[in-house]
Amino acid sequence: MDDLTGFLKLALITATPIALGAYAGIMSERTGVVNIAIEGMMLTGAMVAQLAAMYLYQPLQGMFGDAAVLVSLLLGTIAGIGSGALLGGLHAVTSIRFKADQIISGTVINLLAWGVTGWVFQRWMTAGAPTAPGTFPRLPIPLLSQIPIVGDLFFNHQPLVYTMFLLTGILYYVLFFTPWGLHMRAVGEHPRAADTVGIKVNRVRYICTIVGGAIAGLAGVWLTLEQVGAFSLRMSAGRGFIALAAMIFGRWHPIGALGASLLFGLGTAIQIRAASLTATDSALALIPTQVYQAIPYLLTIVALAGLGGKATPPAASGQPYEGQKS
Repeated sequence: MDDLTGFLKLALITATPIALGAYAGIMSERTGVVNIAIEGMMLTGAMVAQLAAMYLYQPLQGMFGDAAVLVSLLLGTIAGIGSGALLGGLHAVTSIRFKADQIISGTVINLLAWGVTGWVFQRWMTAGAPTAPGTFPRLPIPLLSQIPIVGDLFFNHQPLVYTMFLLTGILYYVLFFTPWGLHMRAVGEHPRAADTVGIKVNRVRYICTIVGGAIAGLAGVWLTLEQVGAFSLRMSAGRGFIALAAMIFGRWHPIGALGASLLFGLGTAIQIRAASLTATDSALALIPTQVYQAIPYLLTIVALAGLGGKATPPAASGQPYEGQKS
């Protein structure tokens, strides 16, 4: 039972950045802005968060003592979120203001992120770099974490796992139970009709694309400040694209995206567990490790191929708005 609980917990943890990336996609695509730049936003968020935490940690030790670890991690998180929002703003300006092809804009941002993070890594994050503060500690929720099986599975995690669940509820509530969510859906489905009733179409698109970028940056923060405590080249490893598949698989719905992310997290957990078992189990060792490593990406192909059923995006997705100035 402990092995099963540990396996499910691993699936839940590895689903966190995918779910956050999917929410970033929902934020922008629900308003009609296609965002394939989540991979680049995620990678940049991971790099900036780690860089900020590394270079702030030692100066903060003189001011906060032992608490400098937590303070530097929090400031690194803010920096990572800010970098994602900045790239979200860049995508919004090129897509909305200059009406550039949104796929090309997203591709350019991904390429830009790969180049810049590689340069920064070689320049400031290798030999001679300051000591990193590590990762966020686990925060068991009192009483709830003591519940057998369920307590360890859901209530004994680092902070961004809880944040992921919290954002699921917030995004669901905002999207379907608030006037702002109604504006988002109206802009994404029929921007002309939304404009005629006084909704500022482009303003809604700007705000949601930037907020989506911030959430993608938070997904990147998970990679460095919650998972490994260090940055490495291309460490997002396609999670941004998997997040897009989770968004589509989940029908652009927060809860659907969470379910799809958990499925992809399950695939990643199988990949990780299989890598350790092949060393001790001769039967499993007969299967090439590359087969296990391909599981999350095979699931992505299945999702994008529409084998989970037909997925219909918002009607105005990818279409710049040419109406009256807003």
